[in-house]
Amino acid sequence: MTKDELKVILDNHRLWLKGINEVGVRADFRGSDLRGANLERAHLGEAYLSGAHLETSNLRGAYLRNADLYGADLRGADLRGANLGSADLRNANLSCACLENAYLIGANLRGANLEGANLRYATMREVAFEDVN
Repeated sequence: MTKDELKVILDNHRLWLKGINEVGVRADFRGSDLRGANLERAHLGEAYLSGAHLETSNLRGAYLRNADLYGADLRGADLRGANLGSADLRNANLSCACLENAYLIGANLRGANLEGANLRYATMREVAFEDVN
C-alpha cells in the first residue's frame, strides 16, 4: 500500500467518523501489510484492523478506541500514548511492543501475547485477560 493510498483511506475514515457518510468510509485494513508504517497520531477509532501486519509500526499517540485489532501482529510496534480504550486485541501479538502511557481501559486482551511488552504507566482498568480457573 502506498502512502497516498493510505492517506485516502485515513481521510475517508475521518469523514466517516464525523458522520459524513456520503463520502466517508470506515477504514478496512483487515489482513493488510502495514509493517513499519508511520501512523503516528492517526485517527483509527472503530477501524477494522483484524489480522493486520503492523510489526514495528509507529502508532505513537494513535486513536484506536473501539478498533478491531483481533489477531493483529503488533510485534515491536510503538504504541506510546495510544488510545486503545475498548479495543478488541484478542489474540493480538504485542510482544516487545511499547505501550508506555497507553490508554487501555476496557480493552479486550484475551489470548494476546504481551511477552516483553512495555506497559509502564499504561492505564489498564477493566481490561479483559484470560479467564482464571
